[in-house]
Amino acid sequence: MRIYNFSAGPSMLPLPVLEKVQKGLLNYNDTGMSVMEMSHRSKPYEAINAEAEILLRELMGIPKDYDVIFIQGGASTQFEAIPLNMCKNKTADYVVTGVFAEKAAKEAVKFTDAKVIANSKDKAFTYIPEIKKGMINKNADYLHICYNNTIVGTKFASIPDSGSVPLVADFSSCILSETTDVSKFGVIYAGAQKNIAPAGVTIVIAKKGLSDNPSPACPTMLQWKTQIEQSSLYNTPPGFSTYVALEVFKWLKSIGGVKAIEKINKDKAKMLYDFIDNSKFYNNKVEKKNRSIMNVPFVSPSEELDNKFVSEAIKNGLIALKGHRLVGGMRASIYNAMPVDGIKKLIEFMKDFEKNNK
Repeated sequence: MRIYNFSAGPSMLPLPVLEKVQKGLLNYNDTGMSVMEMSHRSKPYEAINAEAEILLRELMGIPKDYDVIFIQGGASTQFEAIPLNMCKNKTADYVVTGVFAEKAAKEAVKFTDAKVIANSKDKAFTYIPEIKKGMINKNADYLHICYNNTIVGTKFASIPDSGSVPLVADFSSCILSETTDVSKFGVIYAGAQKNIAPAGVTIVIAKKGLSDNPSPACPTMLQWKTQIEQSSLYNTPPGFSTYVALEVFKWLKSIGGVKAIEKINKDKAKMLYDFIDNSKFYNNKVEKKNRSIMNVPFVSPSEELDNKFVSEAIKNGLIALKGHRLVGGMRASIYNAMPVDGIKKLIEFMKDFEKNNK
C-alpha cells in the first residue's frame, strides 16, 4: 500500500512515473539494459539527455539565450559555484530568508565580497523582507535569493527587480510548481529531489554570457561552461536521476504543464491553510503574503502534542510530518506529486487529532 510522504526531500514521485520506470528498469526501450547500466556516450542515453533539456525548456518557457545543464553535486554545491562563475567585479549581494539562503551567503564570502542586504532572521524567517533597487549594489555581480524556503515555509510573493544586476535564485523546492518568467532571472538553479527526480541531478539555467569568465580559482568541474560546452556530458552524469527527471517532465506535460499543476498546487495549499487558519488548535506563523505553496509548517499547542501528532500520523499512513530540527513542530511538504487526496487525508487526521487532544 502506498503511503502519503510529506518529506521535504527526497520527496514522493508521481505514481505513473514510478510505474513506467519500474516497467523499463531492466530493459529500457528494448536496449537490453537498464538506464543505470548505460554509457553516457551511448546513443540511447544521449537521447535521454537531449530530450530532458528540450522538455524542461518547453515546460518553463526558457528563452533561447539561456543555457541549461544537468549536473551533479546538489544545489548546495552551487553555493560555491555561483560566486566562482560570476565574480567579475568580486562583489555580490545576498538576501537571507532562511537556513539555505544563509548557508549560500556564508559560502560566497570565501570567494567574493558578499554582502547581506536584507535578512528576516529577526522574526525567525517568518517573512520575506522587501527588496528595493536602492539597496542593491549597482556593481554587484549578482543578487542572490532563495525563492522558496523549505524549512520555514516562505516564498517571495513577487520577483525582486534587481535592475541591471543579474538575479540568481535557488528554486530547489519550487521549480515547476508554478509558472515563472525565466527572463527576469540571470540564473536559476535547483536540486531535483523535491519536485523532479531522485537525488543526484542538479539543474542550472543561466543566461548566456554569465558563465563566460569564471574565476581562475574555479575548479574545472564547477565551471558551468565546462558542462555547457559538452551538453552536460563532460563527465559521467547522474544518468538515472536525469532519466527519471525526463519521465517527470513527460508526466507534467501530459497533465497540462506547469500552468495546470500550479492551479492544483494552489488549491492544495489553500485547502490546508484554510483549515489551519480556522482552527484554534493549529497555527502557522508565516506572514500570509509570503506563505509557500510547497512547504506548510504548523504547530499544535505544545511540543509534547507535536511529537504525539507526528507519531500517530505515521500509524495513519502520513509520514515525514516532523518539522525541521531547527524550528520544530510539523511541516507538510506538498510538492507536485502529492495528490489532493493526500491533503484531504491529512486534514481529516488533523481534525481527529484536535478533537481527541483538546
